[in-house]
Amino acid sequence: MSGRTTLTIVLAAGEGTRMRSSLPKVLHLVAGRPLVAHVLAAAPSDKGDAVAVVVGPDHQAVIDEIRRARPDAKTFVQRERLGTAHAVLAAREAIADGADDILIAFGDTPLIDATTFERMRVALKDGAALAVLGFRAADPTGYGRLLEEGGQLAAIREHADASEAERTVTLCNAGVMAFAGHTALTILDRIGNGNSKGEYYLTDAVAIMRELGLRAVVIETSEDEVRGINTKGQLAEAEQVMQRKLRQAALDAGVTLIAPETVFLAADTTFGKDVTIEPFVVIGPGVTIEDGAVIHSFSSLIDSRIGKNALVGPFARLRPGTVLGEGVRIGNFVETKASEIDAGTKVNHLTYIGDTHIGEKANIGAGTIVCNYDGFDKHRSEIGAGAFVGSNSSLVAPVKIGAGAFIGSGSVITREVPDDSLAVERSQQTVREGWAKRFREMKLLNRKPKSQK
Repeated sequence: MSGRTTLTIVLAAGEGTRMRSSLPKVLHLVAGRPLVAHVLAAAPSDKGDAVAVVVGPDHQAVIDEIRRARPDAKTFVQRERLGTAHAVLAAREAIADGADDILIAFGDTPLIDATTFERMRVALKDGAALAVLGFRAADPTGYGRLLEEGGQLAAIREHADASEAERTVTLCNAGVMAFAGHTALTILDRIGNGNSKGEYYLTDAVAIMRELGLRAVVIETSEDEVRGINTKGQLAEAEQVMQRKLRQAALDAGVTLIAPETVFLAADTTFGKDVTIEPFVVIGPGVTIEDGAVIHSFSSLIDSRIGKNALVGPFARLRPGTVLGEGVRIGNFVETKASEIDAGTKVNHLTYIGDTHIGEKANIGAGTIVCNYDGFDKHRSEIGAGAFVGSNSSLVAPVKIGAGAFIGSGSVITREVPDDSLAVERSQQTVREGWAKRFREMKLLNRKPKSQK
């Protein structure tokens, strides 16, 4: 928001033991991206905006992911788990820097949207000291209720403490809040721990606001957007919601998804114009698909760039580091890895291309294998423009095949092949006429009747 700075505090200190996993909860993936990285991607990132993430002790892996996803973020450690307000105050140093708006979000809510944060900031700009994100729950049981009076938020009532009348309220607390920066520390420091658990709860901020004559408001969003992840079941539900959003965004951008419900996308997948994705395609992180490309059924792509009008699949696997030029054809049961394949080249059948650069308009025959690994190290190979590699060839890396060269089918190539040369490496064919007939006759003559066995 022009003229205003924001500090986003992301609380990511939860252990997530209900996930039944050794992986920290916020590092589990939705659409190929860790939960906490989704939240960081939604946080304001204009000049002057800042991010602070509160983590638990001994969570270096979480800190590493935070730095990867948002290099400008500062991390703070909550060594004792004494409630949400206590976690926020672990980032006191960042709050004291004096941002205009303080957003408080959670690292396990990957569906939160940047536009929602923006709406909360608008409420602060319009004079509210606190904006609380709420949703209308289909089943509000167990959720804290947001109780409004005269267009303002009067209280957040936990389900266990709510009266029968209050339990009929379906407007529930999502936990996400926005504080006006100039009063944030005053409010947070007044939150006590007089509850049964002896913890410091952010929800107590509403009552403190009213005591100080400050205004608190509710900003509503959908229940889906504020889904928190505590179990693998909830993780799967969030994945379904995210995939629906990504598919719809792709359709809105002009991508043809023949059977959208069968296609899985990553959060960072990018498309050009007139792209077609056939059924049962899985796209992992880091994939760009340029104008006019077609991805045929049952293909898997990750960390790859697909050039204009390229054709991929069916049943193709593109692994990290694959770059396809314009009009490249990658056919059925072809696997590529860490390879650049230039415009117009065809790799149509049953082939592995690893750690290789292939020039323009080359043809790689069925069953070709680039033998890039010697058991210890990977080695790169070069196949020149216009080269023709015959079927069932093995190219033992590192090897160079010159432009326009021909490789005879069934060859094992271990040495450089100059431009416009023919290389054939196979044993000489031997034909023994009549051998098969004599072999059969000998076998039949020596075969004993079953009764003699």
